[in-house]
Amino acid sequence: MAQDDRPQSKVARLIEKYDLGSEVGDRLEADWTGTDGDRMSLRDLADRFNRRILAAAMRDADRPVIDGEAANAYRLLTDDVSGARRTEARQRLERAGVDVEAVERDFVTYQAVRSYLTEYRDAEYEGTSDEQRRENLAETVGRLRSRTTSVIESNLERLRDAGGFSLGEFRLLVSITVLCEDCDEQYGVAELLERGGCDCTE
Repeated sequence: MAQDDRPQSKVARLIEKYDLGSEVGDRLEADWTGTDGDRMSLRDLADRFNRRILAAAMRDADRPVIDGEAANAYRLLTDDVSGARRTEARQRLERAGVDVEAVERDFVTYQAVRSYLTEYRDAEYEGTSDEQRRENLAETVGRLRSRTTSVIESNLERLRDAGGFSLGEFRLLVSITVLCEDCDEQYGVAELLERGGCDCTE
């Protein structure tokens, strides 16, 4: 595909915006197709790319970045952590000159990575349809769990701040368990998808 004919890509735009270098795109493709060994899922690639964006934003704010700091900050911004810890991480980055809201808007989804690889770079991976469906479901569950956590946390905090509702610092744990009624085994959704199903089907 000629370069001028390539579709718009958020990932490509961000590589240029944050001056990440063309090797980042090459690495994404190699790790997705597995040309250099074990392949990575689109979700893991999106997380790694987002960590690179956050690290670049921290450097652009003239803030020294030590090993692992950007990864930890990204975890606090996106994982299932308490609202207080997330707020503390945001404030720490903002004091250092990082526009956290702008960076979060630049975070990409696994769909954006897939579009970049398959439509912008014309990369191909001959994966099984079952694997793709499992990956899509895992991404959907993760997105719903994150949204559920955010909604419940914010409402609990509002109740507490309004008075008449007693609650100290808290951490919300949201888990989804699948019970196989044929064998009575229980699995977390992520574990079940990674296993490829329940043992009783073997």
